[in-house]
Amino acid sequence: MENRSNDIELIRRLFVSMREAWNRGDGIAFGDCFTEDADYVTFMGQRLQGREQIAAVHQQLFNGPLKGSLLESSATGELHPRFVTQEVAIIHAIGEAKLTNTAQDPTDRGSINTNVVVKERGEWKITAFHNSRIQSFPGGRRG
Repeated sequence: MENRSNDIELIRRLFVSMREAWNRGDGIAFGDCFTEDADYVTFMGQRLQGREQIAAVHQQLFNGPLKGSLLESSATGELHPRFVTQEVAIIHAIGEAKLTNTAQDPTDRGSINTNVVVKERGEWKITAFHNSRIQSFPGGRRG
């Protein structure tokens, strides 16, 4: 089995950069975490296409309803990517945008996301992201 510890660390840093860009409210830096032709599906089912649109929409959110919010993500800690090829990996992560106004921040904002990351010219970027709210299974278990 090949040691992928360097790639795993570089992917973890990618998600740290994404979290830091969110926490600064920097749509351009947030978009830079994605490939030029990335697909991004929001938890509401909207599809954003391309780095430019991802950056622009997030900047609108950072200037509006998500102003001052802080992103928490399990992808900035220990990662368990599934490498499909040497340059493609799938990562599932849990995340939550913590709003500044706690009265508007219900406790059910947790999301699970699927990320497809690709290695281009030695750098890992997200090429597909799909976000969904975490729901309970019948019987009360959460996903």
